[in-house]
Amino acid sequence: MSMAAEPASGSRAASLALRYALRELRSGLRGFYVFIACIALGVMAIAGVGSVAASLGEGLAREGRTLLGGDVAFSLIQREAKPEEVAFLRSRGEVSVAATLRGMARSGDGRLALVEMKAVDRNYPMLGELTLDPKMPVADLLAERDGAFGAAADSTLLARLDLKVGDRIGIGSATFQIRSVVGAEPDKLAGGVGLGPRFLVSEAGLRATELLQPGSLVRWIYRVRLPDNAADDRAATALANDARSTLPEAGWEIRSRGNASPQLERTINRFTQFLTLVGLAALLVGGVGVANAVKSHIDRRRDVIAAFKALGATGRDVFTIYLTQVVVLATIGSAIGLAAGAALPFVIVGMLGKLLPLPVVPALHPDELALSLVYGLLTALAFGLWPLGRVHDVPVAALFREAVTSEWHRPRWRYLALMAVVIALLVGVAIGLAYDKRVATVFVASSVLVFALLRGIAAGLMALARRLPRSRITMLRLAIANIYRPGALTPSVVMSLGLGLAVLVTITQIDGNLRRQFLAALPERAPSFYFIDIPTNEADRFGAFLKETAPQSTVEDVPMLRGRIVAARGVKAEDLKPSSDTEWVLQSDRGLTYTGELPKGSKVVEGAWWGADYNGPPLVSIEKKIADGLKLKIGDEIVVNVLGRDIPARIGNMRTIDWQGLGINFVLVFSPNAFRGAPHTHVATLTETHPDSAGDARIIKSVADAFPMVTSVRVREALETIGTVVTNLVLAIRGASAVTLISAILVLGGALAAGHRHRVYDAVILKTLGATRVRLLGAYALEYLLIGLATAVFGVIAGSIAAWLIVTRLMTLSFIWQAGSAAGVVAAALVVTVGLGLAGTLLALNQKPATVLRNL
Repeated sequence: MSMAAEPASGSRAASLALRYALRELRSGLRGFYVFIACIALGVMAIAGVGSVAASLGEGLAREGRTLLGGDVAFSLIQREAKPEEVAFLRSRGEVSVAATLRGMARSGDGRLALVEMKAVDRNYPMLGELTLDPKMPVADLLAERDGAFGAAADSTLLARLDLKVGDRIGIGSATFQIRSVVGAEPDKLAGGVGLGPRFLVSEAGLRATELLQPGSLVRWIYRVRLPDNAADDRAATALANDARSTLPEAGWEIRSRGNASPQLERTINRFTQFLTLVGLAALLVGGVGVANAVKSHIDRRRDVIAAFKALGATGRDVFTIYLTQVVVLATIGSAIGLAAGAALPFVIVGMLGKLLPLPVVPALHPDELALSLVYGLLTALAFGLWPLGRVHDVPVAALFREAVTSEWHRPRWRYLALMAVVIALLVGVAIGLAYDKRVATVFVASSVLVFALLRGIAAGLMALARRLPRSRITMLRLAIANIYRPGALTPSVVMSLGLGLAVLVTITQIDGNLRRQFLAALPERAPSFYFIDIPTNEADRFGAFLKETAPQSTVEDVPMLRGRIVAARGVKAEDLKPSSDTEWVLQSDRGLTYTGELPKGSKVVEGAWWGADYNGPPLVSIEKKIADGLKLKIGDEIVVNVLGRDIPARIGNMRTIDWQGLGINFVLVFSPNAFRGAPHTHVATLTETHPDSAGDARIIKSVADAFPMVTSVRVREALETIGTVVTNLVLAIRGASAVTLISAILVLGGALAAGHRHRVYDAVILKTLGATRVRLLGAYALEYLLIGLATAVFGVIAGSIAAWLIVTRLMTLSFIWQAGSAAGVVAAALVVTVGLGLAGTLLALNQKPATVLRNL
């Protein structure tokens, strides 16, 4: 056998390395199960998330026309389209008109509920199918008969008001008969999340309610279905462009079949990126397991490596052989993960089917799977190259003496350079392909920092143990010595356990704060109610009525309009390049107000407030964070389209806003003269001193009796609706994070298993010298307890800081440290660490001394 007696060509050397690598693997994969499992879990998470997201994206694209309700949709807030605007749309294709508005439904026995009204015409739906129970034509469903308009209601409303099909309810000045239960609406996803159950009526029924007052918060949607011979993306885009150029001041929001629900797509993209980063975190945690497995394998094969070198193999030849093994094993693990991840969309659709609220089209997505494979291989190489690089310098003398541990040395520079290139590629892929590169960059930087800190904590813990005074308690002395002895498990345990704990604490702290924000008690002095669509000429009387109805409460009232930013600093809105966290302000209409007084909860940080008597050119105050994201400064001009008119105003000042109080506040606040003469309504809040359910019900009923056109929104119910969505998102995050935790436990178990050989030697020698099983178990348990406690403290601190940054900076919510969940994480960490450690220790203690001593 002369594997390197003469130089080999590149292809022949690679073939030879592969042959020897596979030959060594014939004996099985013992020692590599954790390696393969960690890579498989991480790749499965990334491939699964990517495949589900791609399947969902394909479903949204395929069903774009149906979700939108046409090829192009034009929406207006607070006004109907003018006759010439409708004529323009009808000249291009078939048109269906719908309107959405919130209202208060009243049952026959006086019970009230907030509903999301949707008025449709005879053409609805132009695409897709409206699911009704019982089934009937839309025209028959909504027709007026016996003094009542027909309607279809969501089953939630029937349950809330104890109604059944055939019962009548009142909304505003109109009476409706519930003739069917509405199930699925083909265009529901394009409308976003509602605060109440759906109530489907006719346009005539909506007008009969008398809720359509000047300035009411009604959205009119005009859907255009192009002729079949011109119903493609190019024709839809051409219609949208023609509408903007022909009717530039219409102020409508235009969506085409290719972006039926931009907000939903952005949410999916962001959530996909977050879950992908969680999967990448699982891979990084698993990378520690890769490094441990490779190091352990190299230690076991030192005699084989020395034999290779004795027969003429160079250090580079040996490195290539074992590098090939790592690549083969990483490929096996990645293949397992790819198979599981690729199957995930099919499993989800097969198990949930029609229960899914989103159109998922299961399919294989080679690009997502290829990216996951790249992640898996790069992670394995990034963590495996350090121990592999040390193979180069294993001496031939290892054949002639048994070494319990090898002297530490770093790999040669060429291998460090190769490792740096692989890490750079991994970082480049993670950031370059991210939806939000800023978030990805923060993740990468945080990962590097956490790895460095964990390495420093392990080194510091060992140094501290080394310098502690010698204890007279044998178990404690042995435990402390084990922490810093040559070949100690401290670095491996700290690295694997610390990463998992940091992720777990981050998730639990975010979860706890989101639940506190949306599902627990309201903020102190938060409003109990919002009242919207208050007619301007009734605003004073409405405020006095609230004061009379709830004398101990605080009432706030402001005028409100809706408008879209169409230009800023001379640049059209579609050409602005906002930051990722401010782009939402340009994507739809916004609430606007005007006032001479600084709104409560606002603080001017740049410029000066105009004052109550200001009567000059229109000015606007903008939130500081939004201004920075749009690159705006004092004096820049903003143009908003309100009720079909473009209104310019210059930035007079910038404010910071406290959104946590849930009071009335706006991103854009204008000077009092900006909207002179424009029809609008008011919005009001009522803040109770001691709110209770009975009092709330009384207030809702009183307002509905005296002001049927005003809609009451109970803040707690609105937060509960949002909280349901947040809870579902947190559940998905927990599921993805479970992969990271499983990886951490596998890595921890692998690290302990890698040190099993040394534990056996220690146990045998100590038992031979008279140590009892109980004393050894106590010493080892104390060692694992000390290491676990130090690591848990780091995990809690690092995870809490990460959660604080995410909650306060990204989510812009308040943060309160959840001590209970942190204590639970610490306890769980100690139980897992000590439990796994003692399980391996028991196996070591069961070894027969004679067998081990014979081979020393």
